[in-house]
Order: sequence, then C-alpha cells, then structure tokens
Amino acid sequence: MASPLGKHAIVIGAGIAGLAAAKALSAHFEKVTVLERDLLPAGPEARTGTPHCRQAHTLLKAGLNALLQFFPEFETELELAGAVRARAAIDILVETPGFDPWPRRDFGFDTLCMTRPLVESVARRLVERQGNIALLPQCRVRRLAHSADKSSVSGVYHDEANGQPCRLDADIVIDASSRGNLTLDALHELGLPRPAETEIGVDIGYATAIFDIPPGASREWRGIIHRPDAQSGRGAFLFSVENNRWQISLSGMHGDHPPDDLQGFVAFAKTLRTPTVYEAIKDATMVGVIHRFVFPCSVRRRFEALATFPKGLVPVGDVICRFNPAFGQGMTVAVQQVSVLKTLLDERAGNALPLNDVAPAFFTAIQGVLAAPWGVAESDFMYAKTRGERPVDFQQRLKFGSMLQRVAIEDAAVHKVLTAVNHLLIPPTALREPHIVEKVNALMAVSN
Repeated sequence: MASPLGKHAIVIGAGIAGLAAAKALSAHFEKVTVLERDLLPAGPEARTGTPHCRQAHTLLKAGLNALLQFFPEFETELELAGAVRARAAIDILVETPGFDPWPRRDFGFDTLCMTRPLVESVARRLVERQGNIALLPQCRVRRLAHSADKSSVSGVYHDEANGQPCRLDADIVIDASSRGNLTLDALHELGLPRPAETEIGVDIGYATAIFDIPPGASREWRGIIHRPDAQSGRGAFLFSVENNRWQISLSGMHGDHPPDDLQGFVAFAKTLRTPTVYEAIKDATMVGVIHRFVFPCSVRRRFEALATFPKGLVPVGDVICRFNPAFGQGMTVAVQQVSVLKTLLDERAGNALPLNDVAPAFFTAIQGVLAAPWGVAESDFMYAKTRGERPVDFQQRLKFGSMLQRVAIEDAAVHKVLTAVNHLLIPPTALREPHIVEKVNALMAVSN
C-alpha cells in the first residue's frame, strides 16, 4: 500500500454511505473495520435497523456514477442480481401537476430500478472482496472514545456480537450511522457546541407493497413517478424491480398517510390525480404485506459553521443532511459526499499530519454537493402545513420553476438540462443560463 494515512480506520454503519466510505478508506489504511448493529443478511433482505429500506428507493444517475468510482463492476453486478435497466425520460413515466405525463425523450442515459436491499447486498458483496476490510455485524457502538486532551476522537466503545463490551482504537472514525447521535454526543462530551440545524417539517407517510407484474401489463414503461400537487399532497412511485415484480410506494403529507391493507391501498391509489398507478395495480397480485414508514422532517446540520471540530472524526450521509425520501436523493447524495472525502484523502497521502484538518475541509467541500438537493427539499414549502422557515425568495422560485417546466415541455434541449439537474449530474445553475432564463422570462411576460 502506497503512502498509508494510518493503520486503522473505523466506519460506523454498513449502509450505502458506510460501505462506500470503507472502500474509499481501504486505499489509505492498513485495515478498515465496519461496525454494524444489525445482523447482515447473506442476500437482498431488509434489515431491522433500516425500516425505510422496504420503501421504494431511487439511485439517481449521479449516484450510480459515484458508486462506480468505488466499485467499477457495480452496475454489472446489480443487473446480474436482477436490477432492471430503464432509459431515463423514456421508460420512466413522469407525472407532475399540469403535465400528466411529460414528453418521452431519449437523453442518452439509463438508470437501474431495484429494491434498496438489493443495492446494499451487492455493495456488501463487493466490499467483502477487499482483503483489508472487515465487516462486523451485530456490533452496537455505544459511544466514541477520545484523547486525554479532548482534542480528537481516538476510537469507539462497542458491544461485540456476543454482548461483550470492547474498545477499538483507530486513526479515524467515519460516522455513517444515519441518526448522528454518536457524533452529537461526542461533541457534548468534549465540551463542543452542536451544529445548528435547519428543519423542513413534512410529516410524510409511506405505504409500500410488492406486486407480481401481471402478464398483460403495459410494456410502454418500467416505472412511474407521480408527483403530488399542493392541494392533495398524495404521490406515488412504481418501479419494476428484481424477480419480475413492481414495488409501489404511495405517500401522503401531513398526516394523510396511506393505509396498510390491500383494499385501502388500492383505494388510495385511485384518488391520485391520474389513474395510471391505480389501473396498473387494481387487478395485480400482491406479494407479502404492506409496509409503512413515517418521515417527520428533512434536516440539515451546519457542521461547516463550527469553529472547532475533533480530529479523527468525520460524519457522512444522513448525519449531515437528511432529505424527504420522496425526492429520491438520499443514497446519491451520501455517496457523493464520500466521493468528496476520497478526493481529500487522496490529496493528503504523504502529508506529515494528513488527518488533522480533514473534517473541516470536508464540511466546506460538500456544500456544493448539498446545495442542489436541499433546494429541492425546500420545495416542500409549497404545502401550507409544512413546518420551518420558508426561504425569502420561495414564491419567486416557485413561479420560475413552474414556468421552467412549461418551457421544458416544449423545448427538448431545456428538458434535457432539467433531467440532468434532477439526476444531480450538473448543478442547478445550468438552468439559469441566459438562453434558458430568456425563454422563461418570455413565457412569464405572456402569462402576466
């Protein structure tokens, strides 16, 4: 191993962010240990510690691209495991208020449709092939260990699979535990302030079911995204997934949550703005039971504003920013953060004190990664009951976005840019290019 940054790195959590982080660290540390509180299944099965994993998930094109940096064979392995290839804007039918559906245009890239457990299963299998990474299931981390002078995190205290308490030392600890309590508790123990938090209270509820794809089902699409309008707040995702099945998630905002019985589930689908999802599932056969999940709020923690942060600790993924799952950004943004971390570690190889300023540099560098998806999350303020502080320019943004969609419906070139932005392939500033703004302003003038 060339220019190792240290002997041992610890990753807390074996979700997508944790697995990608372990692979990034493996190039710079002699050994990487991934501690996961759940029992890790051998195949694509749901884990008890991640109840949301039973809901429909989307891996945006930017997320797939980022994962290919860590696992070049990832796309191939997903398809071999049963993931369904779909052409963006062709095979995925998109329905939004006023545009039901959007025009189907070929923008030259594919996405993969599959369940979240399949994504994790393939990623785990690829991580296990890395000789210097150890995946330790059923190991619950209780708290972080720190140096005597309280300037740095030096390891973790955890319970082993047999319940035996243990301390494990490390040069760096990556907190990919989702909730972030370990990092927040460590800051308190070290006498440091917690980061300020911004919340967008959505109180969105999901119900997800798996259906066998009926023999006579439409082959014109492989997925449906039905975006809610501001009045009803009811939406849906339908994706073709492994084993020739559909995974369907219905959602409702601010307490209007879909039921978990088949009759009520189908009846809820019938209330959607279009009959597309209802017609698909009304005569289909459900497999298993319906799973529900409630997501209270999107949260962004402002770690970048902290004046001091302990050395040897880097939180990633949902610990930093957690998004409304309806936008399908979570996995992609988490892996993009790890990609930034990889770049920082690569740059520090061979430095005298390579890990001293990694966390502050990381917090600063990921702001560009977070800006676009957080801007999308702020669109939840279109619902009157959404809790939080609306951006001062929200109404202007909402109007611009509405006009932009109307332009994109008619202009394939603008539609292509919008699709790339939605997949986080390019920044939203691309939609503010003069030639696009000119078209939007012209439409606004006519509308006024």
